[in-house]
Amino acid sequence: MLRTRLWVGACLIALAVAMLVADRPYRPWYPFLFLFFAVVGIGATIELLSLLPFENRPGLPACLIGVLAIICANWPAHVGYTMFGSPLEGVVSVFAFAVLAFFLIEMARFREPGHAVVRVAVGVWVLVYLGVLPSFLAQLRWRPDSAEAGFDRGAAAVAMAIFLPKVCDIGAYFSGRLFGRHKITPVLSPKKTAEGFAGGLLVAAVTALLFNRAYPLLGSDVAAMACGLTLGVAGIYGDLAESLIKRDSGHKDAGATVPGFGGVLDVIDSIVFAAPVAYWWLR
Repeated sequence: MLRTRLWVGACLIALAVAMLVADRPYRPWYPFLFLFFAVVGIGATIELLSLLPFENRPGLPACLIGVLAIICANWPAHVGYTMFGSPLEGVVSVFAFAVLAFFLIEMARFREPGHAVVRVAVGVWVLVYLGVLPSFLAQLRWRPDSAEAGFDRGAAAVAMAIFLPKVCDIGAYFSGRLFGRHKITPVLSPKKTAEGFAGGLLVAAVTALLFNRAYPLLGSDVAAMACGLTLGVAGIYGDLAESLIKRDSGHKDAGATVPGFGGVLDVIDSIVFAAPVAYWWLR
């Protein structure tokens, strides 16, 4: 299991890097980035809804269309269409229209008191979790390039935002296995320990320092290590948040799509929560 987890993790990181490299000739359209976000968004939405009790699930088509619409909203302002203003204004505008649509859907299907309000709330939550939060990661791709630096700053920023939370995961996993004694969430996630938490953050901080030395995105070593620490904390928080969803729904994994990890949600949980933090540091 450990070997499978490491092998699959390395393949996923390599796939993300290949996507960023393949997209460089197609700036500012970045079709491979869009395909990556669309495929992950579809898979994660299907998994997330499958975890929930049937009566509380909003319609799958509505959720898929809403998530994909929010993902699409990241592109127009960067390719010459400014109807919604800035890129994030476009994301917020599409999100607002999607919220209105969920209310309209429940109004149309309402027959008797029950779970209509819960389904609207769950639908909005799905849009935020799998549409709005990942948009912060997508926006990093359009960070202005620096000819003097000799590298694609946007690609490096996205890579850093993906890589650091996953490295923190790996560091926490091995530190917990080797030194873990004090459980920090015995009910929510019994395998999480304070020692693993500390080890993961240390690995994230050192990795951020080395990454920033190779691809200078931040002004100093101190800023790079602080970025690593905060992205590590956000990633661990995201992992625990997904554990909360699974525990509350009575599931061990979100799915069985990715060997050694579980489902798509089990792979992206830390990255999704780290995305807004990464945007704050690297935009």
